[in-house]
Amino acid sequence: MLLLTIGLVVLCLVVATVVMAASTVYLEHKKLLSLADGAALAAADTFSLGDVEAGAGVPLPVLDDAAVRRAAQRYLADTGAAGRFSALSVEPETGSPEGRTAHVSLSAVVHPPVVNFLVPAGIPVSAASDARSELTR
Repeated sequence: MLLLTIGLVVLCLVVATVVMAASTVYLEHKKLLSLADGAALAAADTFSLGDVEAGAGVPLPVLDDAAVRRAAQRYLADTGAAGRFSALSVEPETGSPEGRTAHVSLSAVVHPPVVNFLVPAGIPVSAASDARSELTR
């Protein structure tokens, strides 16, 4: 009976540890997604009035890949995101593929508690977000 009790306790601890690690990865991914959303919104506002094209009677802002990347990096620096995420980086696909939408892709590494010795390099997570500025009257 003692052996079964010990086995059940070990099994419960393993399950609790796995659930805790999976929850940590999930929550860090959601935080990274929220950060990508904010960076995309900041990057979508990088156009200037000189960059506005008149198309079909509606002014359309035009975004530049380099400006979107700089705005995303500036947003990350202003919010202190590097202190909250391990190995935070802006991915190369960050930019404006068609010139109207700011696409921001971020990656980081999550170090789950307790099982960190099993994955010492951490678990990589990534998040991407898009934002577009619309000029209305």
